[in-house]
Amino acid sequence: MFTTRPELLGTFGMVASTHWLASAVGMRTLEAGGNAFDAAAAAGFTLSVVEPHLNGPGGDAPIIGHRASDAHTFVLCGQGSAPALATIDAYRDLGLDLVPGTGHLAAVVPGAFGAWLDLLARYGTLPLADVLGPAIGYARDGYPLVRAASRTIATVAEMFAEHWPTSAEVYLPHGQVPAPGTRFTNPVLADTFERLLVAGGTREEQIEAARRAFYEGFVAEAVDAFQTSVAVRDSSGRRHTGLLRAADLAAWRATEEPTTSLRFAGRTIHKTGAWGQGPVLLQQLAMLDALDVAAMVRSNDTLALVHTVVEVAKLAFADREAWYGDVPDVPLEALLSPAYAAARAALVGPEASEGLLPGSPEGRVPRMSASLWGSRESADAGVGEPTVSPLGLSPGDTCHVDVVDRWGNRVSATPSGGWLQSSPVVPGLGFALPTRAQMFWLEPGLPNSLAPGKRPRTTLSPAMLLDDDGSGVAFGTPGGDQQDQWTVPFLLRHLVGGAGLQAAIDAPMWHSSHVPGSFYPRTHTPRGLVAESRLGTDVLDGLSRRGHAVETTGPWELGRLSAAGVRSDGMLVAAANARGMQGYAVGR
Repeated sequence: MFTTRPELLGTFGMVASTHWLASAVGMRTLEAGGNAFDAAAAAGFTLSVVEPHLNGPGGDAPIIGHRASDAHTFVLCGQGSAPALATIDAYRDLGLDLVPGTGHLAAVVPGAFGAWLDLLARYGTLPLADVLGPAIGYARDGYPLVRAASRTIATVAEMFAEHWPTSAEVYLPHGQVPAPGTRFTNPVLADTFERLLVAGGTREEQIEAARRAFYEGFVAEAVDAFQTSVAVRDSSGRRHTGLLRAADLAAWRATEEPTTSLRFAGRTIHKTGAWGQGPVLLQQLAMLDALDVAAMVRSNDTLALVHTVVEVAKLAFADREAWYGDVPDVPLEALLSPAYAAARAALVGPEASEGLLPGSPEGRVPRMSASLWGSRESADAGVGEPTVSPLGLSPGDTCHVDVVDRWGNRVSATPSGGWLQSSPVVPGLGFALPTRAQMFWLEPGLPNSLAPGKRPRTTLSPAMLLDDDGSGVAFGTPGGDQQDQWTVPFLLRHLVGGAGLQAAIDAPMWHSSHVPGSFYPRTHTPRGLVAESRLGTDVLDGLSRRGHAVETTGPWELGRLSAAGVRSDGMLVAAANARGMQGYAVGR
């Protein structure tokens, strides 16, 4: 079967990510004697420099890791929490019914940098200077600016010039939008990274010193000063100061947590807890299992398969809206039970369904936002994470990296947030803050209602697939609400259809835009189904006849998956997405 690039095989190590430079840095780290955890952090730091429109050191980064020596699989939560001052009343008093998608009021504690440090402290082997060094080099000496970054800067250039001067200083050199391929530098960010490196002491002491400097030192002080003293324009069309304070950063730590898992096709799939949307993938797989999806895959009935997968997604994401959040009483065991999955799967009919239909696990009554299912429709159903500027829609997105080393350690990480187009650069730091508070509801009593110290229900969703013999892959994709949709056909093709990783990534993709958007202004497309044209006219027309509002994209536009892991014969394997012409896998 033809694939866009070879599926890599080797014995030493593999790195796959959404940017070729990050993949190269990760492999360099493995070659220098580091393990998968060192390599993932090095790649993650590099992504925060070379894809500033997709993530930053002040963003968010959930991580799933697997330590091969004792089969320990874990989640590191790099999702920052809401400020202590961030109450529903605080936003209501400003006349807001949604948290703005940009600017100071959307800020939560930056979690990405702390998560990478925590991964290094717990599981890494190399000094922080070695791991952070390549990112410093790219920030100081420059890197080729990708076309998407240049295009993103162009969409917000006027806003930068008029309203966000600190961002203009970094991203509009000489007052101009940098052209694609330009050697772009961010020396202020390089200075920040270098200030975080403290000489002397053990490796662990150096990492802790960097954490303190970021969360309790000069970084926290700069964030506090900017949020309190400078009002900036946001997507409400007005200027606001912020609610994030140095004390919020000092109180936050990355945490290690158990994964949430499900058996499917004889393997175990690991995701985050319900403070993220990760379990929604597991719910979909449980329902598809109840519907005998394997028979659909084996029969090559693409029309039935796509229809069924989309209808199952609608049910699972309705449950996400009703039940998921950073609260202690999410009924995850019931939501993932075979009996509940079978009952939900029975709702799938031959026609596209309307509305939102959350279930009632354990007999509990679901509750969703009163404004969730309004008349708003998405302006661009193919956008992964739409962050909105005062001048219009400016698509944001996410990064992903997967690593496996020669010992079988694996990492899947999905860094995002701190987008250049969503929050102004903090003076003297060279990076922006995360804007994920926009995912909270300003209505009390919901699982994802805003509360001080609470994590927003993130869409960031790394994943780990493991077999009982220790084989399996780290995998994931950018894409906001689509992350846990695009991985479904990938897994079905790979686990049920027997396709290799690269073939499963390259095959045509689709997703439902009927599911509610998690990002401001919380749009949706009723019965919407977005599909690559490669699905074919017969399938697309058949879906329309079943009542789906089909939007056809170009042949290579949906999904940006990558994967890296261990085959059952012990060989290492990796694959990466060709869409967007940035992602790459390397290894030997």
